[in-house]
This record gives sequence, structure tokens and C-alpha cells, in this order.
Amino acid sequence: MAFMGDVPWGDGHIRTVEDLEALYGAVASPSVIKEVDHIHPVYRPFIEAAPFAILATAGPRGLGATPRGDPAGFVHIEDANTLILPDRRGNNRIDSLRNIITDPRVALLFMVPGIGETLRVNGTAEILANPDHLARFATAGQLPKSILRITVNSVFFQCSRAVIRAGLWKPENMVARASLPSVGAILRTLSQAAIDGDAYDRALPQRIADTLY
Repeated sequence: MAFMGDVPWGDGHIRTVEDLEALYGAVASPSVIKEVDHIHPVYRPFIEAAPFAILATAGPRGLGATPRGDPAGFVHIEDANTLILPDRRGNNRIDSLRNIITDPRVALLFMVPGIGETLRVNGTAEILANPDHLARFATAGQLPKSILRITVNSVFFQCSRAVIRAGLWKPENMVARASLPSVGAILRTLSQAAIDGDAYDRALPQRIADTLY
């Protein structure tokens, strides 16, 4: 192995786990202890309080990380090894579900407003759409299109450093929506003006309200 100064990667590229471990050092014991293979009672409150989660999947079409949100507790804890995630109305791209069909591995990152720590859950998912399952998760008189039944194999919290560095929950860091391109402006640009962006923006708030569930 060629060395440059005190590091073993002369060209700056980290190519092996051994190189990574040499760069970062030993794992602190709390970072090992915190990981369990089920929804431990100390982790359950984080899932129950979370109104938002990011669902990560992988498949032949590539990787995906999509937002999932509803009132707090929308991800139902069936038992210590099982979560149920309703799939609400969306744009019908169903990228995550397509991935799960071919690769059931999933990861969830739960976020609770105002809380620095996040909760990470890894497992495998199956897609269910029978009426009995869907009826349990009706909201505003609407059924989800399907549900994900997730078999949990790893749960641990992520420390608050990233959220603190980002100032994520600080009111003074909230960004005005008008400071970024609107949905209509994005679609107008990408469609080369085939989509009327102004009309899209005018109709969007009511469309979202009418199709939230």
C-alpha cells in the first residue's frame, strides 16, 4: 500500500473498508449499543410522534428516497418487528413501489418537528392491497391505494449533529416559498413552455386540497 505523508491513499481516493476505518477511527461504543433488531420500547415514541418520514428503496430503475407524511403516528406499529405504512394518493409514478416489487429492502428515516435526533429503520417490505388492510387506514373517507408491511431488522437513532448544523427547526431559517422556482415555473421550463406554468400555479393549491387523500 502506497503512503503519502500519514495516509495510505496517495491519490486521495478511499477504496477499501480498511482505508475508511483508518481515516475515521474506532466506532464509539454507544454507536454500537444503540442499534437493535426490533422496535424497542425506547424507540417506539419516536415513530408514534413522527408526522414525516423518508422512504428509501432500490431497484433496477435506480435508487429512490421519497417523502411520506400524515398526522403523527401515521406509520402504524403492528408489533415489535412490523410496521405498516399506508401509501396515500400521489402522482402515480410509484417509483418506490416499483423498486420494492423487485428488491424488498427499504430504509426509513423518521423526523419529529423540533427534535434533533432522527430514527433510522431498516427492513424489508411487501405491498398489500386487500380491502381489510386498506380499511384500517382510511382518512377523510379515502382509502390508501396500498399499504407497505415492513419487517424490521434494524433500528437505531441518529444523533442531532446534522439537524443542529442545518438549523433545521429554527423559525428564522424558514425559506420563503417565493424565493425558489414555483412548480409551474419548473414545469414550464422543462416542457419548453408546452405547460402553462402560471395556470398550473394558480390551480395547484385547490388541486392539492381536492386530492390530498
